[in-house]
Amino acid sequence: MDKMIDRLEVIKARYNEINELLMDSNITSDIEEMTKLNKELSNLEPSFLAYKKLLEILEGIKQAEELLNEDDQEIVEMAQMEKADLEAKQEALIEEIEVLLIPKDPNDEKNVIVEIRGAAGGDEANIFAGDLYRMYVRYAEAQGWKIETLEVNEAEAGGFSLISFMLKGNLVYSKLKFESGAHRVQRVPKTESQGRIHTSTATVLVMPEAEEVDVQINANDLKIDTYRSSGAGGQSVNTTDSAVRITHLPTNTVVTCQDGRSQHENKEQAMKIIRAKVYENIMSQQEEKEGAIRKQTIGSGDRAEKIRTYNYPQNRVTDHRINLTLQALDRIMDGKLDEILDALIAHEQKLKLAGESNEH
Repeated sequence: MDKMIDRLEVIKARYNEINELLMDSNITSDIEEMTKLNKELSNLEPSFLAYKKLLEILEGIKQAEELLNEDDQEIVEMAQMEKADLEAKQEALIEEIEVLLIPKDPNDEKNVIVEIRGAAGGDEANIFAGDLYRMYVRYAEAQGWKIETLEVNEAEAGGFSLISFMLKGNLVYSKLKFESGAHRVQRVPKTESQGRIHTSTATVLVMPEAEEVDVQINANDLKIDTYRSSGAGGQSVNTTDSAVRITHLPTNTVVTCQDGRSQHENKEQAMKIIRAKVYENIMSQQEEKEGAIRKQTIGSGDRAEKIRTYNYPQNRVTDHRINLTLQALDRIMDGKLDEILDALIAHEQKLKLAGESNEH
């Protein structure tokens, strides 16, 4: 409790300091600094307000304890009830504050690039990749996020052998960061005449959008090719060399974009994906070094790691990392992902709290 109070005192001091700075005319004339300080203030505010409430509760408990020494039995009984009520509120508030004080993932506020690939299972895997794409798009639409397609390889039987897209909005990475991995589907494919259930997989990779400040890419490390874009079935859809393929030589990352209106737009989109992939690579190396909680517990985000099974005959979805099973596959495929995502976030918070208390 004392350590928590010390941390909250630091937050309170900084919160008050920022409020004073925001009244300084030198700051108000600097839009960039104002934006930065306002963002920091809004991040500190939940902890500051919770601490204010905690101080009021502690003061109330102190006053109730003083009344316990009164001679009037009725006052003593009222003070006992008041103290018990306030202590229950204090306990609940401390749990809330512990979550607020968990160190934030610096990428939580970032937009994301999602890459979905059909993996094991041929046509059915590509069709399932298309189903997952629609699931995420519906979820994003419900969140009010903006969706921007970056790279598309449509599959002949339907779905995609590869689709990557950007989701822009509020706290996108914080909601979707645990979606990376192998998603397994169990169902009777449309192409199956015997009615047998097949198992196929599609892989999902969720990467925080990387700004140029996050990752420096040397122009000499890039090999850029341009060519004519082609549509499904190989027909040319453009008479100019607008399609772009960029290879990042040190990591051998290859990205192709051809759906933009111009070579410039395709190059820009390909660079977004390259930056995100290089940044993801740097992050996973750091996590490996530090043995980060996400890697140890929720999962590594490795494409090969099986994270979830979607069983159509039983209308069931199971997330293997937290042993969560929901009989709601139809709703989940319709983009209603909150129950799964909230459970993953809560699980991570619990693990971080356990890690924090072990350190103290």
